[in-house]
Amino acid sequence: MLRPLYTLLWHLALPLLPLRLWWRGRREPGYRESIGERFGRYGPPPAGPVIWLHAVSLGETRAAQPLVRALRSRFPDHALVVTHMTATGREAARSLYGDFATFAFLPYDLPWAVRRFVAHFRPQLGVVMETEVWPNLVRACRAAGVPVLLANARLSEKSARGYARVATLARAALADFAAIGAQTAADAERLAALGARTVEVTGNLKFDVTPPADTEARAAALRALCGERAVFLAASTREGEEALLLDALARAPLPAGALTVIVPRHPQRFDEVAELLARRGLAFVRRSEARAVPADCGFVLGDSMGEMSAYYAAADVAFVGGSLLPFGAQNLIEACAVGAPVLIGPSTYNFTAAAAEAVRCGAAVQVEDAAGLVREAARLLADAGARAWMGEAGEGFCAAHRGATARTMAIVTRLVADR
Repeated sequence: MLRPLYTLLWHLALPLLPLRLWWRGRREPGYRESIGERFGRYGPPPAGPVIWLHAVSLGETRAAQPLVRALRSRFPDHALVVTHMTATGREAARSLYGDFATFAFLPYDLPWAVRRFVAHFRPQLGVVMETEVWPNLVRACRAAGVPVLLANARLSEKSARGYARVATLARAALADFAAIGAQTAADAERLAALGARTVEVTGNLKFDVTPPADTEARAAALRALCGERAVFLAASTREGEEALLLDALARAPLPAGALTVIVPRHPQRFDEVAELLARRGLAFVRRSEARAVPADCGFVLGDSMGEMSAYYAAADVAFVGGSLLPFGAQNLIEACAVGAPVLIGPSTYNFTAAAAEAVRCGAAVQVEDAAGLVREAARLLADAGARAWMGEAGEGFCAAHRGATARTMAIVTRLVADR
């Protein structure tokens, strides 16, 4: 009985959905584009057979890069359709895959909208990144004979408890996937306990993501703007974390001359963080100004897109945001991959296994709060040997966990062959 109720709730919300898009479009205009796609209305489909990849937002879009390369190599005659739910994810995909892919917003999980989507693109295979489980969508794909792989799947204990509250609906939706590739054995166990039928442990695709080819050059350019100063990076910070960091720095400043670079996770918050720095009377330079940082300036606002690997490579010490407050942390693997000494806060449920292993092997240090973060940053900035050791440990940590793409592609090849 849960599926009809679930669908009814979507229909009751239907009049509010355009209003929600308009509201979000105040800060992100991309939400006001291609609204018809949210309801299953699209332009002409690409010619030839289609593989469909869904990456809900920015993080999943970046994580999909090695898989996209492998799909294009293995199926060169297939068109790639990439769908998203967020405007930032779509914009990132355009920059990464804009010269070969077709982009669309995934429709809301209304039966008639998802049936339109499937009938329009007629994919031979669907790949859904991480834990995007839309019951009506996967049911429509199964009914149309489209196998769907849930790739790079993760399910925290917290999320598993949430799904357990709608166990009947979750069980049916997970059973509609043709296959599931889980990041870890613990993820696989939780997914199986909820009713997933075919689950394999494939590893985390994020370990297979390689830094952009221009990372070294961009990092050198960033360092040149910073001069000879030590650089403490606060990367992918979330709402409220910047204030906590600034409070801690006011109480216990970093070593003399150290520069703090703050890069908010979401671009719509760049101006908000700029206002926060200005209200506190803190001198800062925006990265978008592309000018040298004056000696009396203690902060840089990283308000650029597509440069996260370069920020990490340019930093002496890097804090991975989303972990001071209960957001579950952002991607610490990206920092380890370029040899940045990593600091993380207490909240890591989005990267539980990776965070624990990074701490265990010495690639990262976990702190309890902002005060501890600043203490550890100051300690590492004063200890070049410790930074070098952590950087090498991070690179080794990433190297040891690569291979998820090949294991995922084995499932993909099998699903396509079985059609």
